[in-house]
Amino acid sequence: MDTYVRARIDSDLKHRATLALNAMGLSLSDAIRLMLISVANEQQLPFTPKVPNTVTQAAIAELEAGHGTRATDFDELMRQMDEPKC
Repeated sequence: MDTYVRARIDSDLKHRATLALNAMGLSLSDAIRLMLISVANEQQLPFTPKVPNTVTQAAIAELEAGHGTRATDFDELMRQMDEPKC
């Protein structure tokens, strides 16, 4: 092998991933190498990225703007959902 790949990642993420990979008998370099081999051979990611649909994106934007419904428990949420909207 003749090339190095560098990536900036959160130190906690690196630590947690390293622990998980070590439990599988893999190093971080092994996992990166396996992913790149898979991408090169299959011409796709070895997992399916999840992208929220437009309805979900709108709901997320509404919540991030401070709008939305809050409930302390499931029963309260159900009561709020049953209330007529003005």
